[in-house]
Amino acid sequence: MAQAAEPTRTVIMTVDDDPGVSRAVARDLRRRYGQSYRIVRAESGESALEALRELKLRGDLVAVILADYRMPRMNGIEFLEQALDVYPGARRVLLTAYADTNAAIDAINVVDLDHYLLKPWDPPEEKLYPVLDDLLLAWRRSDHRPVPSTKVVGHRWSARSSEVREFLARNQVPYRWYSSDEPEGRRLLRAADQDGQRLPLVVTPDGTPMVEPEAPELAARVGLATTPAADFYDLVVVGGGPAGLGAAVYGASEGLRTVLVERSATGGQAGQSSRIENYLGFPDGVSGGQLTDRARRQAAKFGAEILTAREVTGLEVNGAARTVRFSDGSAVAAHSVILATGVSYRQLPAPGAGELTGCGVFYGSALTEAPSCKGQDIYIVGGANSAGQAAMYLSRGAKSVTLLVRGPSLAASMSYYLIQQIEESPNISVRTGTVVEAAHGSGHLERLTLRDLASGRTEQVDAQWMFVFIGAAPLTDWLDGTVLRDERGFILAGPDLTADGLPPAGWELDRPPYHLETNVPGVFVAGDARAESAKRVASAVGEGAMAVMLVHRYLEQS
Repeated sequence: MAQAAEPTRTVIMTVDDDPGVSRAVARDLRRRYGQSYRIVRAESGESALEALRELKLRGDLVAVILADYRMPRMNGIEFLEQALDVYPGARRVLLTAYADTNAAIDAINVVDLDHYLLKPWDPPEEKLYPVLDDLLLAWRRSDHRPVPSTKVVGHRWSARSSEVREFLARNQVPYRWYSSDEPEGRRLLRAADQDGQRLPLVVTPDGTPMVEPEAPELAARVGLATTPAADFYDLVVVGGGPAGLGAAVYGASEGLRTVLVERSATGGQAGQSSRIENYLGFPDGVSGGQLTDRARRQAAKFGAEILTAREVTGLEVNGAARTVRFSDGSAVAAHSVILATGVSYRQLPAPGAGELTGCGVFYGSALTEAPSCKGQDIYIVGGANSAGQAAMYLSRGAKSVTLLVRGPSLAASMSYYLIQQIEESPNISVRTGTVVEAAHGSGHLERLTLRDLASGRTEQVDAQWMFVFIGAAPLTDWLDGTVLRDERGFILAGPDLTADGLPPAGWELDRPPYHLETNVPGVFVAGDARAESAKRVASAVGEGAMAVMLVHRYLEQS
């Protein structure tokens, strides 16, 4: 377990599974920094994460984390990646043997590693202290003060409470969760003059209480941008998934006045992924949340505006302008538009599932629910990569994870590397040819009725947690009458519009549509919403970048 001392000093943490090495590192750190910093020592990644969470709850600061690479169950890179979510501002150092230097170099991409040290580090005056001195100086110069957090009081089986937690988490808004039936939750309810019948209660850092807030109000109160700074732009990007973020980064970096509009949270379905392991440049994988956060910061760095909790309901052509209308009646216009609306998970048609959504039935990975699933039996419906990634993530703490797959195998829809990982996981089982017939429960999920497609036999199983990944539908109904789509709602573009050699109806230009251009000149599509797209993060990012190139070509010829 981690060693704790007085709570008033900023922390330097060291993690090593070898007790002798752990004590030696802590000894050297105390000799140099003990008067000014509290040295916290842990002998496993798990105990170190527990200690970090306790420090976070107490409001303590952590300046530097040193972790050994070769630790069982959770190596140093895996630990630092999770520590990044708890203390993103802490400087990160990996202790490695000479043979592990390649892993240390890879970690620079995975966890934004600040430094790696070779063991042994003797003498510390030459090999350890100069590195730590520089990192501590950089940390002190940064804005390392704890960010005031939003408080959320809710109930475990409140669907709206779950939605608010997911909204805040995916938008990188720090918050503290309080159960309405625990003392601190009751205290906050009393302070807000609430009886707990309407949940959640959200208390912003400035002390403003909100009861059952809608996303736009919540976004504005916690500091997310919801209103465009201008009336007219070079480029409006609709949708903040990988394609939209890619378009925003490339558009803004190439000098286009760019605004990205997202109805919920940036990242899309990819942002909800617990682990993406086949994205170029991340050999150890990266969580969707981390990839999204980096892309969002990158877009903002180049000057792109990012609006959250704004639902787009219409697209109009007004001369050379393309006008995007919002659900509240307001609008923003631009020379060009990139549609990167992505897709949403299809709803499970089984009786009872709709009523229990958010109360044990979740669509997507719902990572905020993962801690509550520890030691539980979990069911995952679906056989594609998103289902496999969720199974691997949830299996870390679950008693068991059962994948329910309609088809005869996983091979048709899941990447080979994920299938291998699932086969090697002792607490994950796969039931093929099986569907959910019904969901049962009073206030929260309690049981599932499963049906074997081959025999027709049904059985009931106890279940409190079910995560659904059963394909996706495009979010394009609002384009009806303006942009051409296929029979499933996916947007047609480029060659798909001219399959018969003729331009689309109403096309007035003397050139055919560009590759990602829709039937409306200057309106492009990228990512999963495009008909026949690859449905992969890498291809979505690439299409976002390509769409910006085509926007430039369109603007030059307009």
